[in-house]
Amino acid sequence: MNEQVTGAVFRTSQLEEAAGEGHNPTDNRTMGEIIAARFSRRDFLRGSLAATAIAATVSPLALVAADEAKAQGASGSRFDFTEVEAGVDETHHVAEGYDADVLLRWGDGIFPDAPEFDPTAQTPDAQNRQFGYNNDYVGYVPIDDSSEHGLLVVNHEYTNDHLMFPGIVKVEDGKLVVAEADENQVNVEMAAHGGSVVEIRKEDGKWRVVKDGAKNRRITAETEMELTGPAAGDPRIQTNADPTGRKVFGTFNNCAGGVTPWGTYVMAEENFHGYFMGELPADHREARNYERYGVPDGTYAWGKFHNRFDVSKEPNEPNRFGWIVEVDVEDPNSVPKKRTAMGRFKHEGAESIVNKDGRVVFYLGDDERFDYVYKFVTAGTYNPDDRAANMDLLAEGTLYVAKFAEDGTMEWLPLTFGEGPLTAENGFESQADVLIETRRAADLLEATPMDRPEDIQPNGSNGRVYVMLTNNTKREEPNPANPRVDNAFGHIIEIAEDDEDFAATTGKWEILLKCGDPSVAAVGATFSTETTKNGWFGMPDNCEIDAEGRLWVATDGMSPKKTGRTDGLFAVDTEGEARGTSKLFFRVPIGAEMCGPLLLPDMQTAFVAVQHPADGGEDWEGFGRPSYYEDPSTRWPDFKEDMPVRPSLIAITKQGGGKIA
Repeated sequence: MNEQVTGAVFRTSQLEEAAGEGHNPTDNRTMGEIIAARFSRRDFLRGSLAATAIAATVSPLALVAADEAKAQGASGSRFDFTEVEAGVDETHHVAEGYDADVLLRWGDGIFPDAPEFDPTAQTPDAQNRQFGYNNDYVGYVPIDDSSEHGLLVVNHEYTNDHLMFPGIVKVEDGKLVVAEADENQVNVEMAAHGGSVVEIRKEDGKWRVVKDGAKNRRITAETEMELTGPAAGDPRIQTNADPTGRKVFGTFNNCAGGVTPWGTYVMAEENFHGYFMGELPADHREARNYERYGVPDGTYAWGKFHNRFDVSKEPNEPNRFGWIVEVDVEDPNSVPKKRTAMGRFKHEGAESIVNKDGRVVFYLGDDERFDYVYKFVTAGTYNPDDRAANMDLLAEGTLYVAKFAEDGTMEWLPLTFGEGPLTAENGFESQADVLIETRRAADLLEATPMDRPEDIQPNGSNGRVYVMLTNNTKREEPNPANPRVDNAFGHIIEIAEDDEDFAATTGKWEILLKCGDPSVAAVGATFSTETTKNGWFGMPDNCEIDAEGRLWVATDGMSPKKTGRTDGLFAVDTEGEARGTSKLFFRVPIGAEMCGPLLLPDMQTAFVAVQHPADGGEDWEGFGRPSYYEDPSTRWPDFKEDMPVRPSLIAITKQGGGKIA
């Protein structure tokens, strides 16, 4: 037995906390410092914290023009539903008048020949034909422009072995000790990562999986992929197995993602550092590069059975991960492409919008404390009448990193070889070097370190961009705009690009929300005063802009012990009198994270992904001990003694039909 993890601190927290330690060595001004300087100059936070929480519910953009300081109400809310009561228990809850049906569970077959799920006898061959683990991003590609028939694309971020496999956990002194993984377990884990493409159809108001769908597909940690763009073929990408530097196997830790305007599926590779083990000599060329990304971490045992995950044997292999992957879902035999032009870092997602000049703009967050917000602007323009003409738009373009100023303006700084400090004097010999070491390039450009940038969504309805900043518990100094020694609850930034041009290199920024419990003055949350005790949230993570331009926010990390609630999906008003008002629409079972979400174009279905349910049962007084396969804090969604807890995808519809909320 190997004490891989104890006290039920498993891969959920291992990967996220390792990422959250912060590997940014610069002293660039943090977002907290900039926020503080900006608003303290106009005494925005003058007076008690309780008064601040009320005053800040006024649109900060309006405050720039006029010093209003009245509480805003929810009378103008664009959301119409009866709010769910916040709380903690073993199952999920949705707003009154809605059905929340489990559509896909880990282990469900997605092909006609897929074997029945047998959790006691898992094999990689079986998992390759089944829905993967820990569903995260959810996207939809319509068939015949229909909101009732299409391809669902779903990321499978990572695996929780203590919840997946029987007989590998012992309890010693109240702590869990997890056995070292064997080769079969490792190969099952690799097959459970990646993504799924699944045909679905709505019949009689309910969704079903089309198992014989011709385009159904599993993408795993062993799927063959092609590297494209400036870094493809570079010596730093070449390995013993691939001396060309153009072919790589697999993708993993795929967090959020996106669907492009031309209907391809993009997968973001996030915490790739945890999959590598071994050591590099201190004088190795990649040593500094890998330190900036936290490689190797050794969370997974894959390197014991696959040499490419041991940096002492394949020192360049980590440079082949941390990219955006594009998948042509129309061809189930197509080779996915890793788009190196979009930069290498711990990508949270890749949501896009067609700019008014036809170029396509992707917004990208690097999910680690003190790292950066990026955007990528394609060199070519989108052709809505010729899908084939768009298929290599992501091979060429300009990657930018954000620098926020205290006067409410911002710059997008290009990461272009030969410009500014990105030269040979600083160790960059080519654009490939800049992209392989995107973080170091951004450091040198003095970009603004952020509090874990996660999902970033452009809104074509109002021309704004919404940045989810989950938290930063490493903040050591409080500041007037965010008076928390450790920013445990996160906040949301709203960006207005200049001239309503998403490709602009300058813009303005404001805080939409500082998150947390507004009834606790010391927290300094800024929800509208009409936000109920059920409606406030912390740790904003994934988000969605629906067809009517409304913002939905999914959360990750609301501790039941500390907050009395689980994570959920919240409807957030961004405009008018109700700006800053939040309402709880759906909540997850104990231990789970809320992922997705996705509202279909006809607004009659919302898909949400429930990730790692049952993890961390000691955080709930209703269970009070670490949770594992044989003794989980919930057996959601099956609630059968012979079935483990299973991450699952849920379809939400309105009873009797109609638009959501």
